[in-house]
Amino acid sequence: MKKFEDFNMKEETMAFIKANGFTEPTPIQESVVPQALKGKDVIGLSSTGSGKTHAFLIPIMEKIDPAKENVQAVITAPTRELAVQIFDMAKVMQDILPDLRIRLYIGGQDRDRDIEQLKRQQPHIVIGTPGRIRDLFLNAGELRIDRADILVVDEADMTLEYGFLDDIDAFAGRLRDDLQMMVFSATMPEQLKPFLKSYMHQPVTLQIGERVRFNPQIRHILVPCYHHTFAETILGILPGFQPYVCLIFANTRAEAAEIAQTLRDSHVHVTEIHGDLTSRQRKQAMKSITDAKHTYIVATDLAARGIDIGEVTHIISCGFPNDLEYYVHRAGRTGRAGNTGTCYALYHEEDSSAIRSLMKRGIRFEHMRFHKGQWQTLTPFGGKRPKKDDELEKKISQIMTRKNAKVKPGYKKKRAAAIQKVHRQKKREMIRSKIREEKKAMYKERARKDRESGL
Repeated sequence: MKKFEDFNMKEETMAFIKANGFTEPTPIQESVVPQALKGKDVIGLSSTGSGKTHAFLIPIMEKIDPAKENVQAVITAPTRELAVQIFDMAKVMQDILPDLRIRLYIGGQDRDRDIEQLKRQQPHIVIGTPGRIRDLFLNAGELRIDRADILVVDEADMTLEYGFLDDIDAFAGRLRDDLQMMVFSATMPEQLKPFLKSYMHQPVTLQIGERVRFNPQIRHILVPCYHHTFAETILGILPGFQPYVCLIFANTRAEAAEIAQTLRDSHVHVTEIHGDLTSRQRKQAMKSITDAKHTYIVATDLAARGIDIGEVTHIISCGFPNDLEYYVHRAGRTGRAGNTGTCYALYHEEDSSAIRSLMKRGIRFEHMRFHKGQWQTLTPFGGKRPKKDDELEKKISQIMTRKNAKVKPGYKKKRAAAIQKVHRQKKREMIRSKIREEKKAMYKERARKDRESGL
């Protein structure tokens, strides 16, 4: 393990590191800092909480020159909350370099005041959301980032998710050709690669694997959906627990919106947060979360990274993400600060391989369903189960997938009644079969006794 002293940095940079209480670099810092100091373009793949913010703040601190009047570094974040977090971390630099000017530019701030301030003086470091930076640079023409030496795109996958990559694309092409660019992301979506190829020069890709730790304070409960949707299953299990805050994770923005709407239609008050929300809707959602107005919050994995929620008592995972690390992060939003938490993992048959992979990695799932007002323990997942009655399953499947020319009111009740009828018929058949078997056994026993008495 290297030490910060091994990087041969200025006294001011070492003072910045000391002011943060760092003693040794994290894996992402150990990998990124030396490459960034050489001026290399860097793609850093690492999860939130790995120390990546300082992986780019430390090289910026090393290269920044307060004696110059122009913008030297631009840092973008996809949400106001994340931009504020970076800004707060960067402000420690000013304790070491009092003449250093760091400015935050995000939506919701007084735009006119920002413009007036820029007319008087340019900052050395710009931190903000892509839309506001683009506006002040291209529309207002007052933020002069065209002379910047460094561009950092933080949380690039979330930036793509929110549709803000176009804003960066609009101004990145107007920056210097010899610009050093650093991009940090937890994942590398295919849609992100063309953007990186356009603006980065022979980038060094540094991927840091995370050591996943399963919190023993969290219960993982597998809940089968059977033939129901995730939203229908959620409505079915809600009476089975009383959360303080329940965070519901969906795999896609469309799925999150659909689940939230279905819950609302059933009079469940929810907050939804994902990349398809408008700026105004997101602002309202964030206020709702801050004010703790709603118990249930529906979110995508990327959107949830940008929000700070207090004590989350329950998690509902609607299926499993392609990157199973995200399931661990989902569950990890509860059971914090020594508290207990529960993660309900709703699944369909196609989720079997994901479940087995997580079990191999050490997660112990309880297998349960909520039925007739109580939780029932099912056969352990993957364990041997009684052979299914193929004919019964076939009849139920036909009822569930039956397509009517016109959906009539009360069709769900009729569907449930039809399934109950099939079960009653099967039960009567089982009873008749058992009676026949008992009679047969009785006749055999009587014949045996008759033979014995004849002897």
